[in-house]
Amino acid sequence: MLLHGLSGLRAAGLGCELSAVHVHHGLSPHADAWADFCWQLCERFDVALAVERVEVPLATGEGLEAAARRQRHAVFARCPADWLALAHHRDDQAETVLFRLLRGAGVRGAAGMPGERRQAAGPRLIRPLLGVPRTTIAAHAAEQALCWVEDESNADRRHRRNHLRHAVLPCIAQQFPAAAQALARAAGHFAEAAQLLDELAVIDRSLVAGGEGRIDLRRFNRLSASRARNLLRHELQGAGLRAPETRWLDEALRQLASVGAASATCIGTVDGELRVYRGELYVVGRRPPIPAVPLTWHGEAELAWGGDRLSFVATVGSGISRRLLGAEAVCLRTRIGGEGLQPDPRRPRRALRKLLQETGVPPWERDRLPLLCCGERVAWGAGLGVDVAFACAPGEDGIVVTVQPPAECVPAVELEAPQEPG
Repeated sequence: MLLHGLSGLRAAGLGCELSAVHVHHGLSPHADAWADFCWQLCERFDVALAVERVEVPLATGEGLEAAARRQRHAVFARCPADWLALAHHRDDQAETVLFRLLRGAGVRGAAGMPGERRQAAGPRLIRPLLGVPRTTIAAHAAEQALCWVEDESNADRRHRRNHLRHAVLPCIAQQFPAAAQALARAAGHFAEAAQLLDELAVIDRSLVAGGEGRIDLRRFNRLSASRARNLLRHELQGAGLRAPETRWLDEALRQLASVGAASATCIGTVDGELRVYRGELYVVGRRPPIPAVPLTWHGEAELAWGGDRLSFVATVGSGISRRLLGAEAVCLRTRIGGEGLQPDPRRPRRALRKLLQETGVPPWERDRLPLLCCGERVAWGAGLGVDVAFACAPGEDGIVVTVQPPAECVPAVELEAPQEPG
């Protein structure tokens, strides 16, 4: 129904391009048939379709459904669209709220699925049918003679969510006919409370601010335990990490309260780490590995580096001298020990290790730092600058190297094999 409705809006002059994506998990023996159904449906509505095949490896402590969702959302983050519409409806929301409450979710979890949500990368997720009951969708699908397929796993009551859908919620509805509507409404109340907690976290963040977006640990430890937990959740989620359990947050607060001013501490999560350096708290997410061997530079405009991209921009009279770089082979690599650099002509050449300490580069960042080397000599270090021996003279052709973070990922609709009519 979602694709049918969006294609109708497009025909009525919605003023946007429409495409679809189907994530092929390969978990069902019917997965190929579902992909074929999506091809046929999109051909009928004249909508471009991308079928993304993924593997679903399980992470530590992760169930199959969560692993599939993680892979699916990784595909979403790569979609070249402004919005990505998902077909969740009001009954899905009710199931989600009840399921999460039974698992002991907090306010944010009990808020269920948001109608609209930004991703750390990629298109904004929207759920335009979230307030529509399943019965309304089924009736519209029948009226429009729409076809759909069923995921056979939806009937397996060994899965707890399916048990809620087929056994628990119908039983509740006998005594509370508007149960699904009430649970969806409660999700809105929880979402409002979660928004207030976010606003409190922003206030507390300003009170404990350290340098360049970091948190001053001494001021952080003065917060009450509940406000400190709330701020940590906010910081972790803002960095794209999943919110950990309360017991993990309590243990993190205990460790952070005992960290000395000169101590270095690392508290790991599934997705990243909390680190302390020089009395400041950092949230560090998992990042792609950097190249294991030096990358030879042959004059490319860009080179990939651990999820980032290094851009080489031609200049005149600034940056690194092209002439001097041409004397020997040029490569990008990490430090191996013993390197020196003189980025300031007014100061002597010093060991790279000392420069990194003086500029406050955290220890875990130092081994990822890209160095542009000409032969055995370091010509440039990210965040440190150009060595004076390779500096471009006035009027001379040069190169300026900059580090570009990962690119942010026109509307798209997710096409999974529909689990419900439409």
